[in-house]
Amino acid sequence: MNRDLSQALWPAARLGEALHALANKSGLLGKTSQLPHTQGNLPEASVGPWLETAAASLGLEAEPAATTYPQLAGHLAVAGPALIRMPGNFDAPFFAVLHGNRRKLFLLAPDFSVQRHSTESVRAALTHELEAPIATEIDRLLEDAGVPARRRSRTKAAILQERLGSSPIGNCWILRRGPGAPFWRHLRDAGLPSRLAWLGAAHCAEYLLWIAAWWLMGAAALSGRLDRGWLLAWGLLLLTMVPLRLVSTWLQGLMGIGVGGLLKLRLLAGALRLEPDEIRHQGAGELLGRVIESDAVESLALSGGFMALVAVIELAMSAAVLYAGAGGGLQALSMVGWVAVTCWLGWRFFRDDDRWTQARLEMTHDLVERMVGHRTRLAQEPRERWHDGEDQAVERYVSLSARMDRSGAYLMALVPRGWLLISLAGIAPAFISGQGSVAGLAVSLGGVLLALGAFKKLAGGLSNLVGAAIAWKQVALLFHAAARPQAVGSPSIATGGAAGKLAVAEAHDLVFRYRDRGEPVLRRCTLRVAAGDRVLLEGPSGGGKSTLAALLIGLRVPESGLLLAGGLDRHTLGSDGWRRRIASAPQFHENHVLTGTFAFNLLMGRGDWRAADFAEAETVCAELGLSELLQRMPAGMLQMVGETGWQLSHGERSRLFIARALLQNPDLMILDESFAALDPENLHRALACVLRRARTLLVIAHR
Repeated sequence: MNRDLSQALWPAARLGEALHALANKSGLLGKTSQLPHTQGNLPEASVGPWLETAAASLGLEAEPAATTYPQLAGHLAVAGPALIRMPGNFDAPFFAVLHGNRRKLFLLAPDFSVQRHSTESVRAALTHELEAPIATEIDRLLEDAGVPARRRSRTKAAILQERLGSSPIGNCWILRRGPGAPFWRHLRDAGLPSRLAWLGAAHCAEYLLWIAAWWLMGAAALSGRLDRGWLLAWGLLLLTMVPLRLVSTWLQGLMGIGVGGLLKLRLLAGALRLEPDEIRHQGAGELLGRVIESDAVESLALSGGFMALVAVIELAMSAAVLYAGAGGGLQALSMVGWVAVTCWLGWRFFRDDDRWTQARLEMTHDLVERMVGHRTRLAQEPRERWHDGEDQAVERYVSLSARMDRSGAYLMALVPRGWLLISLAGIAPAFISGQGSVAGLAVSLGGVLLALGAFKKLAGGLSNLVGAAIAWKQVALLFHAAARPQAVGSPSIATGGAAGKLAVAEAHDLVFRYRDRGEPVLRRCTLRVAAGDRVLLEGPSGGGKSTLAALLIGLRVPESGLLLAGGLDRHTLGSDGWRRRIASAPQFHENHVLTGTFAFNLLMGRGDWRAADFAEAETVCAELGLSELLQRMPAGMLQMVGETGWQLSHGERSRLFIARALLQNPDLMILDESFAALDPENLHRALACVLRRARTLLVIAHR
C-alpha cells in the first residue's frame, strides 16, 4: 500500500467519528445529530452489529454488503457512501468512501479532507492479504513459462481472477437513510428529481422541434416555395428529435427503476414493522391482495405519471398554438374547460373503480380463505353450504364491473372525440364567414390535432393514476409503517455479551390488554429468571402464558410495568439488541417453515453463514433426532422445504423450530408448547438437547 493511500485509513478507535463524518459529508445527517461513542477493540463479530446500531442512532442504515473477488472493483465504484474495513484483526483500519467510479474513488481522510485515489489502488489494498499466499507462486510460474514482462501484469490478474473467482469479500457497510425517512429525501438522494427535470426538458425540446418542423412545412406549402432546401430543413429537424427521444426514453427507464426500487424497499421495511395484531386480524386473502396491489402501485403510478407529464407539456404547447390560430383565446379557453371536464370524468371513474376494486378484493379474500381451508370444509362443512353467498357476490361484482366499464369508456372514448367536436365547432365560424386567413385556419387545425393526441395521453394517464390511487389504499399501511419509531439503543451496550450475575430477564408489575378486550390478560405480573435457570411455566389455556412470552421477546409492548434484560430496558438495548439476548420458539400456529432450504430455516436467525455454522446446525439436528430426516432428503441440508418443497411432519417441524432457536445462542431461550407434538422418545431426546445447550431456559406448557 502506498503512503498516500495509508493516510486515508481511519483507525478502528475512531470508527464512530468516521461514521459520523462520512454521513455528514454525504448530506445524510441533520444538524442536531450526535457523534456515536466508539467502543475500542471491538471483536470482529461485533463490528457489524455496532456499526448498524450506531448508524440507527443517527437515523441511518449501515447495510452490510459482500461481493466476490472479480466484482470488487465494480462494487467499489457504486458503494459510496460506505465504510470498508481492511482485512485483519480487530485493530484493522477503515476506508471511508464518499463516491467514485471505475477509475477513481473519493475517500474521506481522518483529517476530514477529501482525497482522490485510483479504484485499482484501493482494490489492491483490500485484496493484498487474499492474493499474498499465491502471488509468489504465480510470479514464479510466469517466469518459468517465459511470459514477457510487458504481459505479466495482465496475465497475473487473469490467473488471480481464475483462482480467487469465488472468494467472498465482505467487511463493507453501505450508508443510507433509514426506511422511515421522508420518501422525498430518498428520491433526492437517488438524484431522481434532477432526472425528472431533464426528462421534462427533453420532452419540451422534442415537442418544440416537432412543432417547428411542421410549421416549416406548412409555411413552405402555403407560400408556394416547397423546394429541396425546405424539405432538407424539415428532415434535419425530425432527425434532431431522434436523440431527444432516446434520451427521454433512457431517463424514463432510470426513473422507473429508481422509484420502483425505493418503493419496494419502503414497503418491505414497513411489512417487517407491522404489529402482530395487524397481521393476525387479516386473512391470507387480504394479505395476498395487498401484495398484488403493491405491484400495481408501482407500474400504474409510473406509467400514468409519465403519460400525465407528457400530456401536460403537450397541452401547454397546444394552447399556445391554438391562441395563435383563427380561434384565438376563445378556443384556448375551450381547451382549458375541456381539461376540467376530463378531470371530472377521471374522478367519476375513480369512484366507480374504487367500489369495483373493493368487491374484487373481497371475493379474492374469500376464495383464498376457502382454498386454504379446503380440506377442513370437505370433512366438516355440509355439501349444500359450500357455495353459500357466492351468487350474490358474483351478481354485485358484475353490476359494479358494468358501471366501472361505462365510466372508463366515457373517459377513454369521450374525452378525445368530444374535444375534436368542440374544437372544430370553434373553428367553424371563422371558416364559414371567410374572415380567417388560410394560415390562421391551418394553425388552428394543427393545434386541434396536437391537442387531440394530448387528450388521449391525458385520458390514459388519468386511468392509470386512478388505478394507482386505488391500489395505494391497500398498501398505504405498509408504506407508513416503515416510519414507525423503533428502539435503537446504545451501540456499546446493545452489542454486549451475557448478563453475567444479573437476572437474564425481569418483569415487574406488567399489565397488558388486547385492543378488542376490556379486561387485562396480564395484571401486575412479576417474574425473575436468573442466569442458568430452568423455569417451567404451567397454566390453563387462555391464561396469558403466550402473551407473557411475547412481551419477554419484544413482540408486544406492555401497557404498564417494567421489563429488563440483563438489568437493561429495551430502550437502552434497542430492538435488535433485545432480540439477540432473548429468543423464542413460538406456538406451532405462529411459527412457520419458510419456502427455502432446510439450512436457511435453521440458520435464519444468524447473519452470514460459515462452515462452522453449517457444522453446528448438523450437530444440533443430530442431537434432536433429525439425522434420519436429513438422510432421506436427496439434498440433505440444502433440500428445499416448506409449502412448495419437502413436506415436514408435525414433529419434524417442532424440532426444526427448537433447533432454530438454539442456533441463535441467546441468553434466554423461551419454548412455547414446543414439545407437545413429540412422541416420548423424541421428547426425551429433544429435552436433553435443550437442557444441555440453552444457557437459560423458560418452557411454557399446559397444566
